[in-house]
Amino acid sequence: MTMTEHEKLLAGKDYDYRDLDLQAMLAKGRRLVQVINNTTNLATRQAAITDLFHQVGQRVTLNGHFEAIYGNHISLGDDVFINGNCFFQDSNRITLGDRVIIAPDTKFYCGEHSLDATKRFGTRPDGSRYLITFTEPITVGNDVWIGGNVTVIGGVHIGNNVMIAAGAVVTHDIPDNCVAGGVPAKVLKSLPALK
Repeated sequence: MTMTEHEKLLAGKDYDYRDLDLQAMLAKGRRLVQVINNTTNLATRQAAITDLFHQVGQRVTLNGHFEAIYGNHISLGDDVFINGNCFFQDSNRITLGDRVIIAPDTKFYCGEHSLDATKRFGTRPDGSRYLITFTEPITVGNDVWIGGNVTVIGGVHIGNNVMIAAGAVVTHDIPDNCVAGGVPAKVLKSLPALK
């Protein structure tokens, strides 16, 4: 059975971003993000938030300017607070658990390209060139506080009861019950497990 370009994207395989279904998803995402960022009508904004995301828990707050590529690859748990100027490059699934706080200027990047420069572009059967992108999901557990100006890379799982220090670049999984920080982020101290 042949995979759709969207299925390839989610499976982390080389996919054609010019696919009409993907382009329609991108257009919908851009339209809804624009509504979220520009409307002052709370009911209209809430309807756009519900329509943009794959899943929206209870008491979700988007505080200030927000950006996403597709939007429909993002799932938010209950009591999620996303502060201003955050960017979700959701070319794969981004899942935030319950009680997640995200400080301003935080970025989530699911897409990546080959380290080998000769493998960053491909050629289609019609001779046209395209950028080769691979994607991996990002998951964030429950009771997580991500500090300001943090970058989280695709393929990362952040555990439960974690604080990520401001300015960190998270390139590897972070276990439960800890404070992590630095470039690349590493565990700085343990936290008591939540009861």
